[in-house]
Amino acid sequence: MKRWMGKMGSMVALALSITLLGACSNGGDAPKETDSAGNPGGSSAKSSIVLGFSQVGAESGWRTANTKSIQESAKEAGFTLKFSDAQQKQENQIKALRSFIQQKVDVISFSPVVESGWDTVLKEAKDAGIPVVLTDRAVDSKDSSLYVTFLGSDFVEEGRKAGQWLVDQYKDATEEVNIVELQGTTGSAPANDRMAGFAEVIAGNPNLKVIASQTGDFTRAKGKEVMQAFLKAHKKIDVLYAHNDDMALGAIQAIEAAGLKPGVDIKIISVDAVKDGMQAASEGKINFIVECNPLLGPQLMDIVQSVVDDKAVEARIVVDETTFTSEQAKQALPERQY
Repeated sequence: MKRWMGKMGSMVALALSITLLGACSNGGDAPKETDSAGNPGGSSAKSSIVLGFSQVGAESGWRTANTKSIQESAKEAGFTLKFSDAQQKQENQIKALRSFIQQKVDVISFSPVVESGWDTVLKEAKDAGIPVVLTDRAVDSKDSSLYVTFLGSDFVEEGRKAGQWLVDQYKDATEEVNIVELQGTTGSAPANDRMAGFAEVIAGNPNLKVIASQTGDFTRAKGKEVMQAFLKAHKKIDVLYAHNDDMALGAIQAIEAAGLKPGVDIKIISVDAVKDGMQAASEGKINFIVECNPLLGPQLMDIVQSVVDDKAVEARIVVDETTFTSEQAKQALPERQY
């Protein structure tokens, strides 16, 4: 942060001179300040912060809400946000991070497309003196010095919550319960962890068996396509576990097209709790949703400010989240923000 501190020193001197000038010409009233968007009320310290953020893409309702939260929170904080959409491709994201390094932003933040393959570019950021904050998804690097902190959900715990609901529902089952799983993007942290947490919990009940598991890439269209294949390949499917709401919603379309009733003929468990998913749950089409809160913007901006100010930041910051049954979703839906 030496480079930033030098910049800050210059800014303090400049701010002092402007304040003195204002005192002479305006009877002691300080001049009005604006944020990076030109709105009044921003502070000189905040308006100096440039945040480079690389998003995974726009593959789901959750991601759209996450992007909106980050953009609006950056504007409210008075930060200059350089935003890049990786379109779910790691190579695009690496290019974006290198562009941020070349532009000498103050802080880099990104939600990794996949977990592996980041050490080289993160080392480049570290060598340039630019701190990195991970959001939503983690990386599997053994060198934790390459980033300051990771802000996001506990995906393993989300999988455990999904699995525990299923275990509770079928604790008295005497016959095999056939489960199909719609995984998220292959190699991504939420896909890996939600699968691991779910498998860990259901392992205690030998009647619960995952008979098919395939990626739906977190998209509604792919979820529908894969579910259609599952229905053709397996005569008896009792439960669908989808790693996000969009895939579950696509699967619901396939289930209904096959003449079956989602939530009844096939129990559905999902993760996210976005409005469309909550609507389906309120209608009984999804039986249980594990929340994954996308509104990380305010927390991220607080972290960025702390990093720039050289304040201590916890290495792992977990978002508070809950779960919803169909009845609970019906009650919560009217006040849902995303």
